[in-house]
Amino acid sequence: MNSNSDFQVQMEQRVRKIEAMLMEYLPRQRGYQSVIMEAMSYSLLAGGKRLRPMLMKETYRLYNGTSGALCPFMAAIEMIHTYSLVHDDLPAMDNDEYRRGRKTTHVVYGEDMAILAGDALLNYAFETAFRAFVTDPEDSLAVGRALAVLGEKAGIYGMIGGQVIDVKETGHSVTKDVLDTIYKLKTSALIEASMMIGAILGGASEEEVKKVEKIAEYVGKAFQIQDDILDVTSTNEALGKPVHSDEKNDKTTYVTLLGLEEARKEVARLSDEAIGLLHMLSGENSYLEHLLLWLVHRDR
Repeated sequence: MNSNSDFQVQMEQRVRKIEAMLMEYLPRQRGYQSVIMEAMSYSLLAGGKRLRPMLMKETYRLYNGTSGALCPFMAAIEMIHTYSLVHDDLPAMDNDEYRRGRKTTHVVYGEDMAILAGDALLNYAFETAFRAFVTDPEDSLAVGRALAVLGEKAGIYGMIGGQVIDVKETGHSVTKDVLDTIYKLKTSALIEASMMIGAILGGASEEEVKKVEKIAEYVGKAFQIQDDILDVTSTNEALGKPVHSDEKNDKTTYVTLLGLEEARKEVARLSDEAIGLLHMLSGENSYLEHLLLWLVHRDR
């Protein structure tokens, strides 16, 4: 890849393809319950970087995969990520009125329908992922392994578990060990799921999948610390959501715990670890390397 502008062009092309794919997997708006399909679409198509399905596909490309099961899992991971944001924004959680520059789901559809829209996206994510058994019946073992990863990383031993600790500990200071646990579960888990599923469906060995999981753990933690930094240094307009929300919600972050400069050093250390491991994998994908570096050093 010759330049940052080349990377941005390629990223925009990939985002457009993912957006089109998501449109295909969304449920049709029909029946007396059609408002829930409308709220699901509003939430899922609100924009964003589409990083998780992109990471899944690029990790899959690292192994030159040929599975037909990839697209259902790409759609599923973005539905799970979106449901978590819908619930994060609720008054009982972060109480945010804007995300990605537009009103959050609970502001548009009401708190009750936002809860149901989040529930529906989570359930529909697994309905969608199960379609992989049909799209690639000859590789049902890999599909089963991918489903196990998706369930674990999205659940009580992954994202939901991290959210539980985060909610429980909000309002008072926490140790670095607790904060690291929150970041590993709440943020890294879905990134781990994305890259691991891409590797599994691509045909990677168990050893390679474990290395991919570790890369994703480093990237997820660096991503979250960078998010902490941007919450302090960026603007509402640049992020498309309110800044200083961590301070408002009295949350301990890497910035409050270690200071801005030490937080930046940790992002750099983690990104170096991730790229070093990436170079140890058997495949090669220069775009994936650029994506990981952009992800942890982004300014929005």
